[in-house]
Amino acid sequence: MKIEERIQKDLDIMEDVLEEIKTLNLSDEELDVVERTKNYRDDSKYYLEKKDFDTSFGCIAYAHGLIDAIRLIYKLI
Repeated sequence: MKIEERIQKDLDIMEDVLEEIKTLNLSDEELDVVERTKNYRDDSKYYLEKKDFDTSFGCIAYAHGLIDAIRLIYKLI
């Protein structure tokens, strides 16, 4: 799988995860984490468009780490 494809796959998974957590009753601090996650997701998209694949992959990987913390708290993973 090419790096571009891998990044796009991770971006698609992120959209599913963000949809999954919409029903949770998150605290203000958790909502801040979700907002940061979205910012990193958006950064990943920006760098993907610029063909800076290393930075794009780093951003989406970090976004997944942030959102996984929320998912762990709520026993979704």
